[in-house]
Amino acid sequence: MNGPLNTAVPAALPAGVVLPVQDGVVRPSASPGAPHVLDALPAEGPGWRMLLTKEVMRFWRVAFQTIAAPVLSAVLYLLIFGHVLSGRVQVYPGVSYVAFLAPGLVMMSVLQNAFANSASSLVQSKIMGNLVFQLVTPLAARHWFAAYVGAAVARGLLVGLGVYAVTLLYAPPRMAAPLWVLIFALLGAGLMGVLGLLAGLWSDKFDQMAVFQNFIVMPMTFLAGVFYSVHTLPGVWRTVSRFNPFFYLVDGLRHGFFGVSDVSPWLSLAVSGACLALVSALTLHLLRIGYKLRY
Repeated sequence: MNGPLNTAVPAALPAGVVLPVQDGVVRPSASPGAPHVLDALPAEGPGWRMLLTKEVMRFWRVAFQTIAAPVLSAVLYLLIFGHVLSGRVQVYPGVSYVAFLAPGLVMMSVLQNAFANSASSLVQSKIMGNLVFQLVTPLAARHWFAAYVGAAVARGLLVGLGVYAVTLLYAPPRMAAPLWVLIFALLGAGLMGVLGLLAGLWSDKFDQMAVFQNFIVMPMTFLAGVFYSVHTLPGVWRTVSRFNPFFYLVDGLRHGFFGVSDVSPWLSLAVSGACLALVSALTLHLLRIGYKLRY
């Protein structure tokens, strides 16, 4: 190197003149005397991809805890409920209760782990104080959104695949409509990744995040028809279940496996897609204004 680059900005500039920035360095004007505007640092490509890689590696480095442990928990549900209720409950004709249970456990694992990934990452960054290093980067709100939600989707799908692989040992593989399975798995992981990011923005510590997870996410997940069909519920509770957006995700995934469901998969797609769009718009707005990020 011939020496450090001179990045000092003059103490005073002529009126209407702002020196352009290129590659993080203040460059002299190509046409002295002509007005200039300040160019934003180019961060469209490598910036958000580096943040995405960081978020993925965050859970991958402790995969035994973030992937293997949730798979084991889902398998325990399968063994316990399958052993107790197998042969006594049949929801769909020709479908055993263990087979019926498998798609619900897959979706439940996808939802819970996608939420936990984005929420815990952002709250941890707030508590440890390293969030400031991301705030000084020229990343836009959409870059933060893509990185955090992308990593959450990756973790949710990995856990879901692990649960599905283990359930094949207990129930014969059935997949009547693989495209529906893929669509609802992505919708579920995406929706919960965004909700996790929203919870992380709102929470200042893990206690607040736990309130969101324990009193909203977990009850709605368990009451989404994971272990039962809503048609077996009394009339009032059947109606209440229709207002649970997680029900449509579970029911849509189950349609992909067996070709039958409690409601039309197109209705499930419309409700799930609308919820994802609504929550995404809200979260992007909060990211743009720096809600609870800039103090």
